[in-house]
Amino acid sequence: MTDSVILDVWCELQCPDCHRALDDLRALRARYGDRLDIRLRHFPLEKHKHAFAAAQAAEEAVEQGQGWPYAEALLARTAELGERGEPVLVDVARELGLDAEEFDTALIDGRHILIVDADQAEGKAIGVTGTPTYVIGGERLDGGKSQDGLRARVEEIADRLLAADAHGQD
Repeated sequence: MTDSVILDVWCELQCPDCHRALDDLRALRARYGDRLDIRLRHFPLEKHKHAFAAAQAAEEAVEQGQGWPYAEALLARTAELGERGEPVLVDVARELGLDAEEFDTALIDGRHILIVDADQAEGKAIGVTGTPTYVIGGERLDGGKSQDGLRARVEEIADRLLAADAHGQD
């Protein structure tokens, strides 16, 4: 029996739609706290040339204990990332008090590429085509086209799963 429900968020850190989804994620976090395990999953899109590097940088932030704060700070600067590219990744790390040199090294040595590739492959396998896409309780919710009503749908599924869990059912 678990005491939390997993919400996988397939995200791309140069994606304006993912930036807009942050309010929903914050609201979900506020409502469920630790009962909802929100996991950032990477799905860099080819149309955004810095997205793959951004995903690697986010994994470095996870290593340094600041995964979500880093992702959120980066999503607030999607336009700047598009214009300036990788220096923005290191700037954001520095602003959050992370080891910026280590970010630089991680982007050069590619130590996080396998995680990003694995996420992307899994996303493709389950039918993710755009970002953000949510997966909760085996259900895929595509936020790339419209995010209207998505948070309510996630809450509905989470409530159902948590209620079943509380009754000791699967």
